[in-house]
Amino acid sequence: MSNFKLGFIGAGFIAHFQATALKQVRGVDLAGVYSPEGGEELSVYAQGCGLGTCQVFPSVEELCKHVDAVAIFAPNFARLEHMEALVAAVKAGAPLKGIICEKPLGRTVAEAERMVALAAEAGIPTAYFENQLHMKAMQAAKAQLAPQQAAMGPMTLSRCSEEHAGPHRGWFWDPTQQGGGVLADMGCHSIAVGWYMLTPNGKPMDFLEPVSVTADVALLKWGTPHYRKKLLADMGVDYSKTPAEDFATGLVTFRNPETGQLVKAQFTNSWMYDKQGLRLYMDGLGPGYAYEMNSLVSPLEIFIGDEAAEAVADAETALEKSTATRGLLPVVPNEPDLYGYVDELIDAVQAFQTGKDGMANMAYGLEITRLCQAAYLSAEQGRTIDLTSAAVQQELKSYISLIAQGRGGEQLHIM
Repeated sequence: MSNFKLGFIGAGFIAHFQATALKQVRGVDLAGVYSPEGGEELSVYAQGCGLGTCQVFPSVEELCKHVDAVAIFAPNFARLEHMEALVAAVKAGAPLKGIICEKPLGRTVAEAERMVALAAEAGIPTAYFENQLHMKAMQAAKAQLAPQQAAMGPMTLSRCSEEHAGPHRGWFWDPTQQGGGVLADMGCHSIAVGWYMLTPNGKPMDFLEPVSVTADVALLKWGTPHYRKKLLADMGVDYSKTPAEDFATGLVTFRNPETGQLVKAQFTNSWMYDKQGLRLYMDGLGPGYAYEMNSLVSPLEIFIGDEAAEAVADAETALEKSTATRGLLPVVPNEPDLYGYVDELIDAVQAFQTGKDGMANMAYGLEITRLCQAAYLSAEQGRTIDLTSAAVQQELKSYISLIAQGRGGEQLHIM
């Protein structure tokens, strides 16, 4: 049997990270890539890793003719354009078995709804990539606590955070291109995994009904003069004109439709974590049981003194988004596996091979987008958003946050 052929749209940071994860997935080739930039580099990398030919194609349409499934890893502002091209290719006869979309599904609810509608037109399975849902630590926590949950009742509080010192590319810092700041970038992860961990075992992903969202956002680090100047010099983005939030926190309340019980998911995210690098911290509490996970608790530590650090400076070899090259450094030996990238790829491929959606599909991605946008609305208006209100749901359909409009200066404090 020949290997499953996967194609990438996009060749940036996440595409390279996913290609690295793909080395650990059996029976799958990275057969092709389409990207306005970096396609050749990704192709060389993939071939060097033994992932297959990874041919560089001139268009989405040509890519779709030569692969079994396509993963959209392009920037947020280009998602709809690529999805439209994908669907056109399927309608023209491209034999795709599935479409993957990296988070977020859309920058707004309207964009996410359009993505779901396009997927329905294509009539093929989808997978929405929220890697943290697939983390082995999260899966093990659910499995390990299943007997306690059955005896004592489901989890009632989850607390999830993701923090680092900021993105790699300028468009990610630009709220008009990305769709916001850290809440759009990482809040989707924390909200999704919080919802998932609260969901009783054996129930669908969307079993718990969202009731309300309360959130706050702020510009705490990158709005100060020193860091504004650095951001402009390094990324070409001027936060004195179009700022985005670098800190977000909030609380989503869910209702169990069978028992009426209310449970809570707390999220905290920042682009101002200047310690070792990317940190995921998650914990959850149930009646008589709990779990806790910290991605920076590593079995491997490295020490690099000043003299050695001056000789070689390569911060991210130890940890994604690392800001240090010396001192005592935690080293994550297998980041793609730790963060869930390997398992989400396995899940999507296995699902597509049997004609099914991935664990999370695009319809689920729409719901995560809705919760993120409700959080922006809450922070903007300084109130709790009632998600059971039909009027609120209608408002969210056309809502674009002030920050995403490039009007963050009306909301965020800038020194």
